[in-house]
Amino acid sequence: MSRRGEAAWLKDYDASAYPPFALTVDLCIFTIRDDVLQVLLVRRSDHPYKGFWALPGGHVEHGRESAEDAAVRELCEETGIAWEGHLEQVRTYSDPQRDPRIKAGLQVASVAFAALAPSLPEPSAGSDAADVRWWPVAEVPELGYDHARILADALERVRSKLEYTSLATQFVEEPFSLGELRKVYTAVWGEAPDLGNFRRKVLSTPGFVVAAAARGESGGRPAQLYRRGEAVLLHPAMLRPSG
Repeated sequence: MSRRGEAAWLKDYDASAYPPFALTVDLCIFTIRDDVLQVLLVRRSDHPYKGFWALPGGHVEHGRESAEDAAVRELCEETGIAWEGHLEQVRTYSDPQRDPRIKAGLQVASVAFAALAPSLPEPSAGSDAADVRWWPVAEVPELGYDHARILADALERVRSKLEYTSLATQFVEEPFSLGELRKVYTAVWGEAPDLGNFRRKVLSTPGFVVAAAARGESGGRPAQLYRRGEAVLLHPAMLRPSG
């Protein structure tokens, strides 16, 4: 279509022929604190679901920003965390009944994002939240909207990410022992990987870790220490315990 033809089409286009539709974003931000996988939640200060805990998020500003830009903005506005890292899109949730505002004629779809990052700060509640805090994933309370489903999907995404990437090494201070690295997998997966298989996989994958100086241990032989290697993707993957 030519630019002139497009201009004519836009002039005659009747947007009112379509019912109201809104796009929002929801964020599943995970970190490890005290060897426990935790997720960032906010307590809603307004209806719908006033007083419920929920994932940080909000509306995409129509015609002004992308879903990714809205996710970064909403995270900062609701929690005080200025995000500079990578956000991975989980999926889009568009069931008409997922948001009670459908009863008022507004259908709301949401694009969910997830991230697993080290050393995230204590959050502070912004104007859009009554409270905000880190919650251990095993202790998450009842959530508003369909956020329990979104959280479950995002949790599966970050758990699988540890299977095929070296992301876990970002959560240990260098130099680190294999035992310290194994604790990261235990926190994220909710179950410790088999010790023998774990050691063989880490040490046999080129670029996963690099040997460093040993650390003296009281009453025993020194523990071998390691630093992060250059590998990003793991092939073959390090599979989770099978239940």
